[in-house]
Amino acid sequence: MSDWKEKRLGQVLDLFDSQRIPLSSLEREKMQGPYPYYGASGIIDHLNKHIFDGNYLLIAEDGENLNSRKLPIAFWARGKFWVNNHAHIALGKEGEAHTDFLRYCFASADISGFITGTAQPKLSQGNLKKIAFRFPNFATQEKVAAILSAYDELIENNRRRIALLEKLAEEIYREWFVRLRFPGHEKVKKVRGMPSGWEVKKLGELVRTQYGYTASAETEGDGPKFLRITDIVPAAIDWEIVPHCKIEDKDEDKYLLQEGDIVVARTGATVGYAKRINKRHPKAVFASYLVRLIPNRKSDAIFLGLSVERNAFKDFISMFVTGAAQPQANATTMALFPVLHPPEPLLNELNLIAEPILDQKEILLNQSANLSRARDKFLPRLISGKLPVENLDIQFPPGMAEELNTEPTPTSHA
Repeated sequence: MSDWKEKRLGQVLDLFDSQRIPLSSLEREKMQGPYPYYGASGIIDHLNKHIFDGNYLLIAEDGENLNSRKLPIAFWARGKFWVNNHAHIALGKEGEAHTDFLRYCFASADISGFITGTAQPKLSQGNLKKIAFRFPNFATQEKVAAILSAYDELIENNRRRIALLEKLAEEIYREWFVRLRFPGHEKVKKVRGMPSGWEVKKLGELVRTQYGYTASAETEGDGPKFLRITDIVPAAIDWEIVPHCKIEDKDEDKYLLQEGDIVVARTGATVGYAKRINKRHPKAVFASYLVRLIPNRKSDAIFLGLSVERNAFKDFISMFVTGAAQPQANATTMALFPVLHPPEPLLNELNLIAEPILDQKEILLNQSANLSRARDKFLPRLISGKLPVENLDIQFPPGMAEELNTEPTPTSHA
């Protein structure tokens, strides 16, 4: 680490802030097109003109995100794009600072001492130039950036694949159960606008409902996983970070989640959010602020999961919530949700098509979570030089995208 030297960003950055051109929303409305228009935290619009063409690092100049760090404060803008005056535009000086290395430095650095303003946090250009990072030689910076980028590229590839799978599952549901263009629909008679053999049922006729278990979450322990509202709001349940809980033996069977169960948030800002439990779930029970919907028939599980994960279910629940400060819904209300229920053969056909799609989506989501954890584990050690990279290589097992819970690990060949 003797060759690592501390340098201020003013020494190693080329800034292009003078080329920024902010536009009002009215101006942007008249310029709609294909090119991204960036603000402090990412793309906020698309225009028919661009002012940059290339790969640049954007660094937030102002905004709440400078403090909360909910989104990266330094991120790539690639290709043709426009930037307003809320993000600095930068490149590392050739031979001095690798731009992607700089991006990862920002990801792990505490720059709160350089941010001014409380109501409107700001990172001025002057203060940006004062920030100091420790830099190894340029070749080592390239190596560190390549290792960390390998994780990000896999995560981004997974994100694109997940988006395609979600679109496919959504389109199947809409085509079959909203537009009613299901396989063989041409041969099915309609009675009062509804296909023959279909029935409008209340959700409560298709499921049993149950409130969850009251307990305290434990970060460690040998009890079952303890599913909470915060665990079902993201795109997928990340079982790795779901805590455990202690539960009496006599209660465990009563609250133990099974494949095909649907859990719904019944309180808070996320009331109505729902997730279907996949077959890969660990031993788990669910918290009291969740309602479990237990399908009466196994063949209904995927159909009902897709039905209640949609905005229509959330909107229905929101009409019946009580409490202004803390919205509350109950199982009785959920049971009133109307469902246009198809015949058993169509449900079986849906299961054959949709189950592999939803299965692959969950595999990729869990894989991406593991990749993110691995990257975040190694990032501060690589950026600080505590994990030498001179003889380090990153190896991903063959068939990475098809593996479940695979975590790539840097390995030394020294």
